[in-house]
Amino acid sequence: MYYSATIKKGMIMKKGFTLMEILISIAIIAVLTALGIVSYVSINKNARDARRRGDIEQIRSALELYRSDYGTYPAVGGSAWIDADSLNTGNPATGLVNTYLPAIPSDPQSTNPVYRYKVTNSNFGYCLEAKVENLSLASDSCGSIEGGYNYGTKNP
Repeated sequence: MYYSATIKKGMIMKKGFTLMEILISIAIIAVLTALGIVSYVSINKNARDARRRGDIEQIRSALELYRSDYGTYPAVGGSAWIDADSLNTGNPATGLVNTYLPAIPSDPQSTNPVYRYKVTNSNFGYCLEAKVENLSLASDSCGSIEGGYNYGTKNP
């Protein structure tokens, strides 16, 4: 942007931007900023959900390794839903940590446990569930969909 003055037929003409041009520029910048913020929030939600699904898959893999060693899945909590953190018992007969996982994964956004586990079929089956933010990804093969848990998997 530059500012200069020229003389034309005895009048001084000033060059610069008009108020309308400035207002239109500000409006365009505001719209682009709003679109960027919406995209950023959506991308963050999808990234957290991808991590949650990855965590569930990591726990599922550890459960399958446990089953290959012991013949059943960990019998922590009986047939009731428990926090997946309960699989960190320190006891190799009921826990996954140290032998199959370095630690039970935690949610990327919350410090509260948001992964849960339930033994089914007399310790020969299980369900793992998580809470995802993007409802288009919600698919709970355990079929409970209660308490906000909307993504789940069970033993193959």
